[in-house]
Amino acid sequence: MIPRPLRSALPLVLACLAAAGSLAAQTGSVHPEASPAVRAVLRASPVVLDGRLDEAAWLEALPATGFRQSQPTEGQPATQRTEVRILFDDAFIYVGARMFDEQGGAGVRSRLARRDNETDSDLLTLVFDTFHDHLGRTQFTVNPSGVKGDAYGPGNTGLDDSWDPVWDVVTRIDSLGWTAEMRIPFSQLRFPRDTAQTWGMQIVRLASRINERSHWAWWPNNAVGGPQRYGHLEGLVIHAHPERLELMPYVVGRSANVQVADPADPFAKAHDLGSRVGGDLRYLLTSNLTLSATFNPDFGQVEVDPAVVNLSAFETFFPERRPFFIEGQGMFGFGGFSCYFCSNVSSLSTFFSRRVGRQPQGAGIAQAAGPYSHVPDNTTILGAAKITGRTGHGYSVGIVDAVTRRENARVSLLGGGEGQVEVEPLTNYFVARVKRDLRGGNLVLGGIATSVRRSLGDSALATLLTRHSELAGFDLDWSWSHRTYNVIMSSAISQVAGDSAAILRIQRSSARYYQRPDRTETSNGLFTDTYDPARTSLRGYGFYARVAKEGGNWLWEAQTNIRSPGVENNDIAFLTRTDYRWMAANIFRQNTRPTSWYRSSGFILGGQQQYNYDGDLTDRQVQLFGFVTPLNYWNTSAFWLHRPEVFDDRLTRGGPVVRRAGLDYYQLSVSTDSRRRLVLGTNPSISRSSEGTHNWSGNLDVRVRPAPSLSLSLGPFYDHSEARAQYVTALSDPTATAFSG
Repeated sequence: MIPRPLRSALPLVLACLAAAGSLAAQTGSVHPEASPAVRAVLRASPVVLDGRLDEAAWLEALPATGFRQSQPTEGQPATQRTEVRILFDDAFIYVGARMFDEQGGAGVRSRLARRDNETDSDLLTLVFDTFHDHLGRTQFTVNPSGVKGDAYGPGNTGLDDSWDPVWDVVTRIDSLGWTAEMRIPFSQLRFPRDTAQTWGMQIVRLASRINERSHWAWWPNNAVGGPQRYGHLEGLVIHAHPERLELMPYVVGRSANVQVADPADPFAKAHDLGSRVGGDLRYLLTSNLTLSATFNPDFGQVEVDPAVVNLSAFETFFPERRPFFIEGQGMFGFGGFSCYFCSNVSSLSTFFSRRVGRQPQGAGIAQAAGPYSHVPDNTTILGAAKITGRTGHGYSVGIVDAVTRRENARVSLLGGGEGQVEVEPLTNYFVARVKRDLRGGNLVLGGIATSVRRSLGDSALATLLTRHSELAGFDLDWSWSHRTYNVIMSSAISQVAGDSAAILRIQRSSARYYQRPDRTETSNGLFTDTYDPARTSLRGYGFYARVAKEGGNWLWEAQTNIRSPGVENNDIAFLTRTDYRWMAANIFRQNTRPTSWYRSSGFILGGQQQYNYDGDLTDRQVQLFGFVTPLNYWNTSAFWLHRPEVFDDRLTRGGPVVRRAGLDYYQLSVSTDSRRRLVLGTNPSISRSSEGTHNWSGNLDVRVRPAPSLSLSLGPFYDHSEARAQYVTALSDPTATAFSG
């Protein structure tokens, strides 16, 4: 039996598949047109990394040339000549790039910045498809000041700029323009074990002074590009392979000296010493599968989270910053989510690594046990291991398993003396993600499984936390007609189990509010929809589908997103809302070829709506967005959104559904050319609700760059907002029969 919300989504899903089936036959070759090629040459003489390119070895390699513009004049030959040569030896691949400028060094624009940060300067970007599967991307970027950028995207995933390989580059500005001389160790790359290899390669140059972006392997701006359109790097012969094992032990000492705020607190120390020992391990299982492990890791060097005062009913999201979990995190992405324009919706989260080693969740138990307590700041990770990579048969693999220690808090007891209270149990976290690329990456099938298991011996924690949580999911990404058309689908089923008090807490959480007095009662079958304080488990499902045209001047999309009330995986993911059926559609017109009065323009017209499982309309909107880039490279856009009156099933935080006022919202955005020393921008907005309230805001952003390494900014901002109703608290009132008491 198919659940009612899924039945309502089936027409759209079937339409997606029917469209895919009718167009699949149009799929042509992997390369839509002939691709350029360049040959790598074995280094026969020394190369000194100084940016001069005057060694004899460079003269033996023919350069990659013939760049064409994507902007400002699409398809025309680049006005600034670029030559890129490739050498290699047993350990490194060398890149020698000469970027000519008709004004010489005076025409080069550069900025200093941190690694991986965007800069308004000239840029050179090389992207390798090392497996030549028309999917993977290993990207290296440099500007004339030597600012490096790098990112990695295995398979059909986005680029992950948290990847920071070890490589060298030296740049130089001279009378002809600028040069870049790179040396990239093969040990930092993943590639097949074959001796003779051909890689996919793309080279992109940005000449900031004239805002010219040119490509070695070119495709139209309104076409879907990527590795399927890259050129070829031929002639590589790799005999050696990187070392398999890396070990990095550490010893950390800590000294804390703070002023004691409360002398009566027995756990407050003015001086405190500590130490810890651990280590990291990396082992290459194959040339492209990596085992990473960490034991008693130290994350003391990680940037701390900003202070936040959260008065809402929902948890604050903080991004992952720990290196072990950041590296390769793109492997664990599930389901995908994309839209030309949408709001108040998100993808189905299946893995949020910050759940591992989180702050102890039983801190409140310790604080209630006595006047003073000392709770550990974070749960200790005893060990974690991760396997990531991509096999030669098109499988992308990501597996992680982590064990966190049982944590106890020291408590000053009410009756005197000191005791311990368990605030976090011994816990195991497990995630396995696998994807298979077919048809040259035009069809990607994947699955994911997650598990959290806790050793709950303490009765107080057992009423707070689930004993185990599982999720299993499947996803699909299908493109055809040179990836002009695309279908994305994903689905998942979750289950949590534990003490009835712990499951009751989940039922009453802000993600679902099962206790709402006006909820429609349904039966609890395979999936849990009804409020039941005696339940010891909860099951639910999520589903997402999108069909879109992503190439050409006219684009469109239609999609649906569903979360059943009982879906729950917050023990290992970040889930803030369930109980909805969302649907949206947009049409997008883009004009990428410059005219006599603009360089590019476009508009998006669309709408969306959402119902909860009771059938209440909880969201509806119509929107229109337009943008124009004038000939002077300013950026201008305007936006209008209309929302009628709908219901809100979250505002009363477990109380009945209430009306939410309608809204008309307008916003204008204007900014000057970002390449200039002085950049100005503003984006004022105004809105009016059906209740008669008004909101408006205005700002002026000013940025001045007196030198390449210095940027000064000023941003005055004014905001005025009005609201007729705001949540304060909830009170029981038996006489309020119209409001369910």
